[in-house]
Amino acid sequence: MRIDILTIFPEMFSCVLDESIIKRAQKKGKVKIIVHDLRDYTLDKHRKVDDRPFGGGSGMLMQAEPIFRAVEAIRKKIKAKPKVILLCPQGKTFTQTKAKALSGCGNLILICGHYEGIDERVRQYLADEETSIGDYVLTGGELAAMVLVDAIIRLIPGVLGDKNSLNFESLEGNLLEYPQYTRPAKFRKWLVPEVLVSGDHDRIASWRKKEALKRTKERRPDLLKKSKQ
Repeated sequence: MRIDILTIFPEMFSCVLDESIIKRAQKKGKVKIIVHDLRDYTLDKHRKVDDRPFGGGSGMLMQAEPIFRAVEAIRKKIKAKPKVILLCPQGKTFTQTKAKALSGCGNLILICGHYEGIDERVRQYLADEETSIGDYVLTGGELAAMVLVDAIIRLIPGVLGDKNSLNFESLEGNLLEYPQYTRPAKFRKWLVPEVLVSGDHDRIASWRKKEALKRTKERRPDLLKKSKQ
């Protein structure tokens, strides 16, 4: 898998891409991540990527030309057509289901918006879809892009050490994950539930399912509604 990220702040990504699972996934050759500085695709001698909005208004808008030039340059380097995603608060909310779908894509281009917004022609004629990570506004799309990259990469086969761990995570099957414990069995005055140290795998499985349903009902009843639709 190849992921290209377009940003005016490329330095922001090293602390995420050069650590933990994402770093190991790149070393294994499971994913290739390239961060592009949008200022390298400007025709302006000052490497300007923003301008005032037509019609007036506060702030500055990102120009269409550097973004189009960057995407077109990337497309020339790869064989398959990439999916182009614009990170912005107007997009559809990112979910685990969407992460799974994107993990199967061969090529992704993530566009990080900034300033007060982005020229509408990027939405209309370049981006395949718009994605938001929640109903709040960030300074730019860089942090949102990092979230997408992390969620997607860990779902690529062979990235995680234990492939079965993906089957028992929160949000799988619209359920939150059941409570988990590790050694010691007694910490201060608190004990691990007896069933988990019983060695009875059927009882453990039943307890985990019951606890997952209970926790989801208490904390995220909206997920249960989704599973019934």
